[in-house]
Amino acid sequence: MDPTLISILMPVRNTAIFLEACLDSILAQSYLNWELIAIEDHSEDHSWTILQNYATRDTRIKVFQNSGKGIIQALRMAYQHSNGHYITRMDSDDLMPIQKLEILHSNLSKAKQGHLATGLVQYFSTQALGNGYRRYAEWLNTLSKKGTNFKEIYKECVIPSPCWMLHRVDLDAAGAFHSNRYPEDYDLCFRFYELGLKCLPSDVVLHHWRDSEGRTSRHDPNYADNSFLDIKLYYFIKLDYQKERPLVLWGAGKKGKKLALALQKANIPFHWICNNKQKIGKDIYEQRLHPIDHLNQLTNPQIIIVIAQPAAQIELKSRFKEQALESNNDYFFFC
Repeated sequence: MDPTLISILMPVRNTAIFLEACLDSILAQSYLNWELIAIEDHSEDHSWTILQNYATRDTRIKVFQNSGKGIIQALRMAYQHSNGHYITRMDSDDLMPIQKLEILHSNLSKAKQGHLATGLVQYFSTQALGNGYRRYAEWLNTLSKKGTNFKEIYKECVIPSPCWMLHRVDLDAAGAFHSNRYPEDYDLCFRFYELGLKCLPSDVVLHHWRDSEGRTSRHDPNYADNSFLDIKLYYFIKLDYQKERPLVLWGAGKKGKKLALALQKANIPFHWICNNKQKIGKDIYEQRLHPIDHLNQLTNPQIIIVIAQPAAQIELKSRFKEQALESNNDYFFFC
């Protein structure tokens, strides 16, 4: 195995309108020792023809048609055909800045195994970019600049799926793409966290993320809110839940109610608190809602927070800091 080769794994489905620009950005990379493994996933447009044409032009581009169906199968197949010592991902409607591979490789090769290289991301769109996407990118970049991504892993996916690189041996140790759990990028992110990989800080934009109406995350039910909530709870129970400590659910909105039902289904006892005077003292799903000061009656609790307002989260973080509480041990933001 070539110790300097980078394998780029790229599922492709119905992105013909953007695909040539994506491939051109890969061909323009300042780092030259790469291979692109592109898996065409039953597209209904001419994506396959574009891939074949580019593969004819450059032998570093290797294209296959998905023997299964869906992005997990495509990634699994791409990885099976890859030969690189370093592994990264790409989305077929996005763009690579010219030094993306060079910078990721340089940072990771210096840090050796047990580390995860990433970079800042920048959304772009032919239409007005939604505030949600803008806030997500800003939040994500704040974490990546410090390398503290995993500190807020229960809020959202803290590693941008098309902007990471790691040693092949570490990807194998994390289970690679064997899992069938969606959202697949968030699941892999949790497995990086479980493995104990250390994120390398970055202050350079290394990925241009396209927002478009056809983007999978907008329409595929595998990326709906309930899927994210399910995966958060699954890994919380597996990795961070300490059953000897009282568990507190803070918030009784839509997500709070879904999480309450999920905890009950998992037979996990919890205390439910909120600051909504109309709900305090009432039972929802046969579970009593308590005021915030109910926390004072509990010894060393773990707290899951499902309050989405940014100002409220900032206030809570300040409060927890004063109390010397630790993220991902004492409290967990689930939104």
